[in-house]
Amino acid sequence: MKIRPERPGDQPQIRIINQQAFAGNTEANLVDALRNSGVSLISLVAEEDGQLVGHILFSPVTLAGQNNAPPIMGLAPMAVLPDWQGRGVGSLLVTTGLEYCANAGYVAVVVLGHPDYYPRFGFVPASGFGIKSEFNVPDEVFMLKTLQGSALQGIKGTVQYHAAFNEA
Repeated sequence: MKIRPERPGDQPQIRIINQQAFAGNTEANLVDALRNSGVSLISLVAEEDGQLVGHILFSPVTLAGQNNAPPIMGLAPMAVLPDWQGRGVGSLLVTTGLEYCANAGYVAVVVLGHPDYYPRFGFVPASGFGIKSEFNVPDEVFMLKTLQGSALQGIKGTVQYHAAFNEA
């Protein structure tokens, strides 16, 4: 299994991966909207024998109420073709993606996700840092992973995602 950055010719297959993994167009439309927005993204694919089987996307988020907040990424979406789920593809995408985020200088990653899945990668409820989601969700599903030690010390606020999240 090879994890690599998205290339221009990958877009049609990435769209199919998201459509099949989520049984609809919402996440696929979100990926397209973010890609077309011009924001700096980390978009990775899982490739096996020349076939794309998974995709993960990280996009910058802002922290309302903080003028000099350190750079934070939001993980969304992460998708694996149904026939490839349960084989560690998602885990490989998440761990590799977190490395890319850290290497790009981001201090943390937030995710709105399953509380039984993301803690294995070091995600904890963001509320413990005084950080909440702009969306009305339970604490246990909005999580954060620090990538650079105490970079979030004294930082509090509400995470705001790119406008595409409200349009998809």
